[in-house]
Amino acid sequence: MSVLEESDTLLVTSTSPHIHCGSSVRNIMLDVLIAITPCAVASVMFFGVRSLLLMAACIGAAVGTEWVCRKMMGRANSLGDLSAVVTGLLLALTLPVGLPLWHAVIGAVFAIAVAKQVFGGIGYNPFNPALVGRAFLLISFTASMTTWTPSQWLGKSVDNEFAKSKLEKAEGVTSASTGYGAVVSADATTTATPLGVTKEGTKFNVKASESFDYNNAVRWKLFLGDVNGSIGETSALAILIGFAWLLLRKVVSWHIPVSYMGAMAVFTLLMNPVFPELAMPVDFHLLAGGALFGAVFMATDMVTSPVTVWGQVVFGAGCGILTMIIRVVPGGSYPEGVTFAILIMDALTPLINRATRYNRFGVGRSVLAKKVAG
Repeated sequence: MSVLEESDTLLVTSTSPHIHCGSSVRNIMLDVLIAITPCAVASVMFFGVRSLLLMAACIGAAVGTEWVCRKMMGRANSLGDLSAVVTGLLLALTLPVGLPLWHAVIGAVFAIAVAKQVFGGIGYNPFNPALVGRAFLLISFTASMTTWTPSQWLGKSVDNEFAKSKLEKAEGVTSASTGYGAVVSADATTTATPLGVTKEGTKFNVKASESFDYNNAVRWKLFLGDVNGSIGETSALAILIGFAWLLLRKVVSWHIPVSYMGAMAVFTLLMNPVFPELAMPVDFHLLAGGALFGAVFMATDMVTSPVTVWGQVVFGAGCGILTMIIRVVPGGSYPEGVTFAILIMDALTPLINRATRYNRFGVGRSVLAKKVAG
């Protein structure tokens, strides 16, 4: 063999990257599943075996829908990358434990078929599929998506009883209109979430701090997860354990979660003296609802979040600001704003990437940047 023939055999021209880091979609999804496990375990502890049924329904529907869609499109089977399993589990953990299973199945089917496969599958979807599925359920089945069954540990919430007594002082407010203590079956009672209590109070000119008795005991419950809410979002401790694993495995960076929580904290600090009727402590907004879960597991989605460091900071801050606006503006329908905040910022990701993109090595600022700088 001549030297020319040998070089033709050994040299291959291709585009970057030329060195593989050894990671894969499957490995990343395995790490995400490991990180979500503490939240799944906490959901069973606080809400019982039905949490497992909810998770099984969502995962089964997501995996089945992925298989059917790939078959119909004539594309390779993608079940091995475990992304459908992650989507199903994430969706399940954002749902109330009493949600009818067929509702959960519809949400999982919508998440995979419409939010993911229609765009070409993993890597091409502009919006987080699990959040799209949750938003679809929230709009389509508002009543069941906002019916909260108390955790088995919490039982009859003293805090909700406190809120009820405060709210009923307002003219025309009853337990039926607020949902506190409204019996829906022989063995299930709907109670408001902490965010729901404060939101209802502002509608009837009751200060948020008077609507919900936020004390150290309640603060500890919010940290552990012994509160009303979606099955995987209530335990800050479980979420932080998962976040630590993702950081350790370098699956995510700290930029989005920290900027998300930081923006919420700054917003709260600036709002409280200006609007005292809406004022609640900073840690209340960070621990209550799905903010921490969304910041760690939803906003950090590699496909739908910016790729640059500053882009991630802008993205996280935008999510935090939008979350707070939806939460605290009086008269709004939703006491929680995480789902829609992240989806809105997902839509802005291409613009954020363009605005914060890195310059090529050896190339100065662009002509447009120079004009902007003056």
